[in-house]
Amino acid sequence: MSPIWNLAHPWLRDLVAYEPGKPIEDVARELGLQPEQIIKLASNENPLGPSPKALAAMHDTLSRSHFYPDGGAYYLREAIAAKCDLKRENIILGCGSNEVIEFIGKAFLNPGDEIVTARHAFVVYKLMATLFGAITVEVPDPGFHHDLDAMAAAITPKTREVFIANPNNPTGTLLSQAEIDRFMDKVPEHVVVVFDEAYYEFLDTPPDTLKFVREGRNVVVLRTFSKIQGLANLRIGYGLAKPDLIETLQKTRQPFNANGIAQAGALAGILDDEHQSKTRAITTEGRNFLQAAFERLGLEFVPSFANFVLVRVGDGKVLFQALMRKGIIIRDMNAYGLPEWVRVSVGTMDQNRRFLEELQALLPAKA
Repeated sequence: MSPIWNLAHPWLRDLVAYEPGKPIEDVARELGLQPEQIIKLASNENPLGPSPKALAAMHDTLSRSHFYPDGGAYYLREAIAAKCDLKRENIILGCGSNEVIEFIGKAFLNPGDEIVTARHAFVVYKLMATLFGAITVEVPDPGFHHDLDAMAAAITPKTREVFIANPNNPTGTLLSQAEIDRFMDKVPEHVVVVFDEAYYEFLDTPPDTLKFVREGRNVVVLRTFSKIQGLANLRIGYGLAKPDLIETLQKTRQPFNANGIAQAGALAGILDDEHQSKTRAITTEGRNFLQAAFERLGLEFVPSFANFVLVRVGDGKVLFQALMRKGIIIRDMNAYGLPEWVRVSVGTMDQNRRFLEELQALLPAKA
């Protein structure tokens, strides 16, 4: 091992870096394909792209690229506050909601502390905890559904954070209001509960977690512009919490972490209800289409409330590679300890049909 490890934190040695969905450009270069031949159904992106209003706002902002952005993001935080019936002091922006997870770790985690999460929740929670020398307690999730009673029972005096993704990535499962309320009744004051709601806008009747923010609980609600807003390339998300918790997190943030073009696009996008409605409609149609096809093909899948579906296919890595050679990028689930499963994002209906045609051709013929 390199001598540099004698200087670095020892808990970083076994840390495996997060591996994102494979970019279209990489597949085109590696396989000699044209980018327009490739469809990406790997990273839960918006197949419609950004709101036209967001594109126009970003274009207008380009001419001011020589200025630093508004470090406090006054107008965007005001718009988020109005949307959520909160105040600007309840909001912090991040370079994606992932950065807000990092802020929470910086503020509250020391080596030897613990976080609690579900076994098959977003892998970044564990990666971030490890970055700060904390221990991740992974609670079994029968049927890929968060067991909040078991997660509450796993809290100890060493627990500093609990992460609850709802809907959960990569399973797409959803917790009810009753489950959440029962859990929150059990949480001690020394624990910060993080509700990761990246897919919140795809729900018809979402649970209300902001009530805990209004009650002054130690809760952070994470949301993002990457999914329904179609602004994943800009890396912008936000956290919602009581003012003194936000004030604490603000001290961990680098100046100008949300760039001005991202702020402009997000501000226009959050006000474009029509684009969000179109995205929600195409997602519901496509998700139903995929799940019906999986059922017809006899493939086990987890009924989803998000813009993706987790499906069992045999050898997920082999299928991922075979589809990639056909110009279709999906996500194998080896990083989650699910080698027989893949996650498929909902695309346009043409993209969904092409994926299913290629999938069916690769599945073993039934006797």
